[in-house]
Parts: sequence; structure tokens; C-alpha cells
Amino acid sequence: MTAKNAFYAQSGGVTAVINASACGVIETARQHPDKIANVYAGRNGIIGALTEDLIDTSAESAEDIAALKHTPSGGFGSCRFKLKSLEDNKREYERLIEIFKAHNIGYFFYNGGGDSADTCYKVSQLSEKMGFPVQAIHVPKTVDNDLPITDNCPGFGSVAKYIAVSTLEASFDVRSMAATSTKIFVIEVMGRHAGWIAAAGGLVEDNGIPVVILFPEVEFDQEKFLAKVDTKVKEHGYCSIVVSEGCHWPDGKFLAEQGTRDAFGHAQLGGAAPVVANMIKYALGYKFHWAVADYLQRAARHLASASDVEQAYALGKAAVEKALEGKNSIMPTVVRESSSPYKWSIGEAPLSEVANVEKMMPMEFITDDGFGITAACKEYLYPLIKGEAYPPYTENGMPDYVTMKGVAVPRKLDSFEL
Repeated sequence: MTAKNAFYAQSGGVTAVINASACGVIETARQHPDKIANVYAGRNGIIGALTEDLIDTSAESAEDIAALKHTPSGGFGSCRFKLKSLEDNKREYERLIEIFKAHNIGYFFYNGGGDSADTCYKVSQLSEKMGFPVQAIHVPKTVDNDLPITDNCPGFGSVAKYIAVSTLEASFDVRSMAATSTKIFVIEVMGRHAGWIAAAGGLVEDNGIPVVILFPEVEFDQEKFLAKVDTKVKEHGYCSIVVSEGCHWPDGKFLAEQGTRDAFGHAQLGGAAPVVANMIKYALGYKFHWAVADYLQRAARHLASASDVEQAYALGKAAVEKALEGKNSIMPTVVRESSSPYKWSIGEAPLSEVANVEKMMPMEFITDDGFGITAACKEYLYPLIKGEAYPPYTENGMPDYVTMKGVAVPRKLDSFEL
């Protein structure tokens, strides 16, 4: 049988370890030249496939591909571009199959979150109907940790480590100044509907830090929140607050809503921290500082979790191996076997059960008052932030990150308007 090519693309917001998954895909594919001739990457994600802007990863050296494992962000470019439903825009899906057919692509590895799982599922279905079967494997990635079935998602462990450490260090700062100055520190973290990242900030409690967490899963009650903060300050002299960007009022309106929408149609968020900080100032009079972690939390490869890097690579590797086994329309998963000691293995889930399903924080992970995390949550989180996997540094003191050459694959089809 003639070897087919593979297509790999990165989707949505990137992470500190998504390139480790790319490394796992490409290095594993290179070990099977009899079945996978080349791996083509989409420049700027799925847009690269639709516009036939493909990157020939065979032009990248083994050393540079290996360096992806310790390089943050999307090495081949990502995008926020959601393909519409098959009914609304069948031409985009048909275009993908035409590109795959023109470039003899028999494997599709899509590295992303829920929306990319949905795209991957639809491509696997349509390719069969169009007479050019493509094995579509979804490689999980999302800092939000909200994909179902898998115990956790690559990208989450590192952002959780960053938020836990940053909250701890900033809290030490506030504590040192609380007698005469700042008494409140507020950090805003990502998480539109699921409070996994905010929960990680709650780990500082085990270091004696008074902390209040605002989850998307718990409707915001201003009176109870202010009373909780006031009690913490009077007891400890200061308080840190971790607020998820998805924190919302009982009517569903986000504290951080700006009135605009992103490319996926989601409300654009950003600004919950100053809303909360000013609320405290006006009601309680405490001096504050606030910060929005934003890109810093998902790009912080210098503080990546070792377990996260290992799992990101392993899932990219497993995606290729499962494709070579003949699997289709699946997502490799992390299966937790025990938390102490931490043991995990690779499983798989059908994309029909992954696409468009969002995993929220279980309520047993949130304290009864709605402002903290339970022992069960800590048992879940600690293994995911365990271990350090520092990147190499140059003699000048900067991380030694890699940039791909990005050599283009010659086009074979006419241009396509998005």
C-alpha cells in the first residue's frame, strides 16, 4: 500500500504545551515512513487547509521538531475559525476533502478543544460519503480543561501551575504590605463556563493564604461575597481573590462582559478583576491591586508542569499510533489510575461523545459556601501541576525557543474564498 500524507493543525487559543503534542505527532509519524509519507501542517490552523496554505514539516530538522516540546504557543499558527454546520456551509467541508484528496492526505490530526472535536467528527463522516476516507483523530488541548471523558486536557496542568504559583507569590507580596497598605489582591483567570483554572488558585490555601474564589458554576452573590472578603481581612489582615472571567450574575450576565463577540460567537470577556476590586473598595474601603493573567497564563512555558508536558506529547504520539491501528473518529484520552501515587494511562473516546460536550467543575469540588475548593479538588489538581520541565536557556539568560521554517507545500487547486 502506498504511504499517505498526514495533515496536522492547531486550533483556538494556544497553550504552553500544544507544541509538545505537535512534536509527538510529527516524531511518531516519522518513525513510520512506510505508512505516513509526510506530515503537512496547516498554516494558522484549519484556515491553512481551506486556503491550501500547507507547511511541509519534512523541511524541519529533527532537532527543531524536538525543540517544539519546550516551545510555547502554536508553532504552525492557530486560529479562531469555526466551520459552520454541514447544513449551513457544506462547501467548506467539501473543500477540506478536496485538499486532502489533491495532496494524498489520509490522516487528519486536529489539535484543539470542543469546536475542533466537532470539526474532526464531521470531516470523518463526510470524507466517507465523498469517497475519500480520511482517518480523523482529535488531539485534545484546552487550558479550560472542559473536554469530556478525558481526566484532564493538555494545557491545563501548566496554566494551573502558573496560576497557583502566581497567586501564591502575589499573596506573599500583599501579606507583607497589609499592615499599612494594600489588603486585597485580585487575579482574573480564564474560564468562560468552567472554573478549573480558578480552582487552581485555591491551592494557596494550603500555604496559609486567605483566598476567595469566584467560579462560573456558582451565581455571583454580591452581598455574600463582600461579607466573605470582609471576614477574611478582619481575621488575616488581607485577602486574595481569584475570579474566573466567566463569573456571572444570577441573570446570566458576565461581570466581565464587554458587549462584543469573538469569531466563535462567544461574548468577549475581560475586566472581571477591576469590577470586583472596585466593588470591594466602594463597599469595604480596602486598598487593592488587581491583575489579569490573560495570555501570560497560557504562554508560560518557563513554568510548565512536567506531567502536562509528558501527557501532551503522549497524546500526540497516541493519535498517530491509533490512526495506524485503523482507528477513526476518536480522541485519545488521559485515564487516571490513581492520584497518590499519580498514575495514568492512555485511553480513547469516540468523537460522537466528545463534540459539543462541555465538562464543568463537579460541585463536590467546590465548598458549600461556593467560595473555595474541597479536599477532593486538591487531590485532583496537585498531580497535574507536579514537576518542572524547564526549557533550555541561552547564555544570555533567555529561553531557547524554536521558530519553524514554515516551508510551503506547492498548491494544486484554485484559490478559495472564506
